[in-house]
Amino acid sequence: MFSTRKLVLLSFLVTLAAALGFLEMHLPNPFPFPGAKLGLANIVTLLVLYLFSVREGILVSILRVCFISFLSGTFLAVGFWLSLSGALLSTLAMAVVIKYWASLSIVGVSIIGALFHNLGQIFVAAFLMHTLHIFYYLPFLLLVSLPTGLLTGYLARLLRPFLR
Repeated sequence: MFSTRKLVLLSFLVTLAAALGFLEMHLPNPFPFPGAKLGLANIVTLLVLYLFSVREGILVSILRVCFISFLSGTFLAVGFWLSLSGALLSTLAMAVVIKYWASLSIVGVSIIGALFHNLGQIFVAAFLMHTLHIFYYLPFLLLVSLPTGLLTGYLARLLRPFLR
């Protein structure tokens, strides 16, 4: 059961993650590859994993994806499933790394999360499109994961002391 303080903080963090995700949808794509994003909402998921646990991280990821898809009118569309798969796989991967590789910095954890986010999306895209040709796009997505994971991890590192 959640305490009132924890519930309020998690509600704020879900709202912040949804707002960052919704804002990012309206920013021009800074990458030459379609579908590549900075992943600003993942900063919040990363912080939740450090502040709470994997359970809360998954909850925030699911609620964030649902809220953003409701706001954008894409709930249960292909983009929703791609976002959800990436968010869940990256959250689980980051949780495992935090638990079993504690010496890795928050920036390193973020980079791994970005890599797994793209892996989750590409596997679901291949399933939904019934083609393996989509995997030709994977090297480009993984290449983009490095700077995006670095940026979101760095921002999470800066914000983490304020949420303790």
